[in-house]
Amino acid sequence: MKNIWIEGLQGMGKSTLLERISSRIPALHVCREGDYSPVELAWCTWMTEGEYRQMLERYGPIREEVIKHTVREESHYIVTYTRILTEIPGFHKYLGEYEIYNGRKSIKELEEIICCRYWNFHDTGYLFEASFFQNIMEDMILFHERSDEQIMAFYRKLYGGIAKDNFLMLYLYSDQVEETIDVIRKERCDDQGNEMWYSLMMGFLIQSPYGRRHDYKDFSDLAAHLRHRQGLELRIIKEMFGERAMILPAKKWNLEEVLSFIS
Repeated sequence: MKNIWIEGLQGMGKSTLLERISSRIPALHVCREGDYSPVELAWCTWMTEGEYRQMLERYGPIREEVIKHTVREESHYIVTYTRILTEIPGFHKYLGEYEIYNGRKSIKELEEIICCRYWNFHDTGYLFEASFFQNIMEDMILFHERSDEQIMAFYRKLYGGIAKDNFLMLYLYSDQVEETIDVIRKERCDDQGNEMWYSLMMGFLIQSPYGRRHDYKDFSDLAAHLRHRQGLELRIIKEMFGERAMILPAKKWNLEEVLSFIS
C-alpha cells in the first residue's frame, strides 16, 4: 500500500477528503494535523531531553498526561501538545515555542530536520494531511523569505531522497481563492460570530517578516499570498511528481476516481 499526501490551501477541503478516503480504506494509518506523524511536526514540539525534563517539572500536575502524548525519536521528544486538554494558563503557548516553524529554527536547521525525518521514513500505508507543503511553505515564504527558486531547490532535494514508488499526492486546487477564503472566514467563527480563523491568519501574515516587508494588512494581501503559494505548489507538482500526483477541483472531486487513482 502506498503513502498518500493530501495537500491544498486552507479551506480547500483536505480534512473532508481525508475522512472520505479513510472510511473507504480503513487499513490506512491516518495522520491528521496535530497528530504524531513520522514526517511532519506541525502543532508538535521538537525538544531536547533537557528541555523535555524541564517542561515536565514545570507542568507536574499534568505530567502523566503529557507523557501519554509524547513520542521519543532518538535524542528528541515530540509532544502532540494541542491534543492535551488543560486549563493551566500558558501551557499551550509555552509548548508552542518548541515547534520548528514560524522562524523558530534557522533555515539550515529547518531543512535538516525535515529532510532527516522524510528520508528516514520507510513505512507504507499512511494517509497524511497537510504534511508536505502547507507548514513548510508558509515558514519558508513568510519567516525565512526564501525565493521561489530557493524553495524549488529545497523540494527537489527533499523529494530526491523519498522512495518514489510509495508516493502519491492528491492536490486540491481552486482558481477562486478569494471566494474560498471568504467562505471559511464565515464558517470558522466562534459562538458569538467572531471570525477566529481569519483573525489568526491575518495576524500570522501581518506579523511575519515577509508580511511586514510587504506592508501586508488586509484581505487582498492574504489572497495574494495564498495565490502565490498555490502557484508554487502546482509548479513543484508538475515538475517533480508527474503521474504520482492527481490535481483535484476543490470540493468537486469524484471519490471513485480518487480511489481508482490510489489503487
